[in-house]
Amino acid sequence: MNKSYEVIIIGGGVNGCSIAYNLAREGKSVLLLEREKLAGKASSAAAGMLGAQVEVTGEGALFDIAKESRAMFPTLQCELKEHSGINIELVQKGMLKIARNEEEARHLRSMIAFQQKLGERADWLDTEQLAEREGQLSDDLFGAMDIPMDGHVNPERLTQAFAKSAINLGAEVKEYVEAYSLIKDERAVSGVETNIGIFYGENIVVAAGAWSKRLLEECDVYVPAYPVKGECFSVFTDRPLLTSTIFTESCYVVPKSGNRLVIGATMIPDTFSENVTVGGLFQLMEEAAYVLPALKSATFERSWSGIRPQTGDGLPYLGHHPNYKNLIIATGHYRNGILLSPITGKLVTKMISNDPMPVYMEAFKIDRLKEYAKGE
Repeated sequence: MNKSYEVIIIGGGVNGCSIAYNLAREGKSVLLLEREKLAGKASSAAAGMLGAQVEVTGEGALFDIAKESRAMFPTLQCELKEHSGINIELVQKGMLKIARNEEEARHLRSMIAFQQKLGERADWLDTEQLAEREGQLSDDLFGAMDIPMDGHVNPERLTQAFAKSAINLGAEVKEYVEAYSLIKDERAVSGVETNIGIFYGENIVVAAGAWSKRLLEECDVYVPAYPVKGECFSVFTDRPLLTSTIFTESCYVVPKSGNRLVIGATMIPDTFSENVTVGGLFQLMEEAAYVLPALKSATFERSWSGIRPQTGDGLPYLGHHPNYKNLIIATGHYRNGILLSPITGKLVTKMISNDPMPVYMEAFKIDRLKEYAKGE
């Protein structure tokens, strides 16, 4: 195989597909390689929450990038529908972060004050207001943080819409092609060796989620990243129980179309096992039913798990390799992969085009901690 591409992307999850779409829009010749099927891992296992304010609670680069990416979804939904015909099922009916005790209530009130100071929309709902907003919630709750701008999408549809749009704009996508190793010399990476041969590229992007670490270590980047399994389940109800997404410190409940609820997610570190455990489901069921008692009468649909990539400092890695300048790394999004996918595709495209980057990108540099790059 002698064909060369401007960009080869390793990883067919939501971020890899977003990168392919953004590059194809710019007229780049793009090849995306996925070792299984597109959206086959964490991207299809996610609930699709766009929790810029509920998941990211501290001021800084991650908060900035999360808000920027969330704001891209309304326009993105129209673009992807035009290019792919796929509806990503964007729902913007807000999110409620629940206080189950007085301590959590105090913490949420402080979060609200902090976010309002930054100009974000967030309000406190007392028990009466919460009951009026969502009448099926437990009477034992202490209130909630109301986040009207957070929402959710269908994560598998989003990934497929990115991929199909990229293909329709000229990108090549190859499923069931595993990247064995990177072909490199002292200055650059020139290609990818796979189970079906070698592909050559001017730029290589590693966006393989929790499976990125092995390829990065070939290039002497030892990031403190590790897999975290999240278990989920879904149910059907005979009537709508919720309007808003419900988020607590131990679970979330996301209302989908057709009276379907998605409940997640456990956090089990350092495993690539995708088995769903009885203990994990029991924990989620107990927590979710405490917040939403009517859940006990729901009909169980199915359970599943996904492996999410977490990093040592909780920030994703987005940037050029410190030595191989044509190697770009986009991994470590953890629970925010769906939320950050639009901005990730945009930023990687800017990197390849050598466009000026936002100041916040310093926080996501690959060599932000020198001991990590050296493997110490």
